[in-house]
Amino acid sequence: MHYVYILQSKKDGSYYTGSTKDVLKRLLEHNSGVSVYSSSKRPFKLIWYCAFGDKTKALAFEKYLKQGPGFAFARKHLVYSWDGRERETARVLNQRAINV
Repeated sequence: MHYVYILQSKKDGSYYTGSTKDVLKRLLEHNSGVSVYSSSKRPFKLIWYCAFGDKTKALAFEKYLKQGPGFAFARKHLVYSWDGRERETARVLNQRAINV
């Protein structure tokens, strides 16, 4: 499985979109400063993710979310209208990332 995820900076509220095979590991990397691009914005919290059966589809969707119409779609439909069950899963992953 490959995942596309959206993080939100607790520092300034900005968003980061990426893809990975392991969401928790990647969240830990972002929060530890391993990711140079996002290190100045840490700490992050996971606010959305989605699983894909193959890497090609995940990368295509990540690219879409980082461009004009996809960027607007992500903010309107993914960030602001995510249901409670998924938010709870993200909360648990965030808590695990904090306690490692």
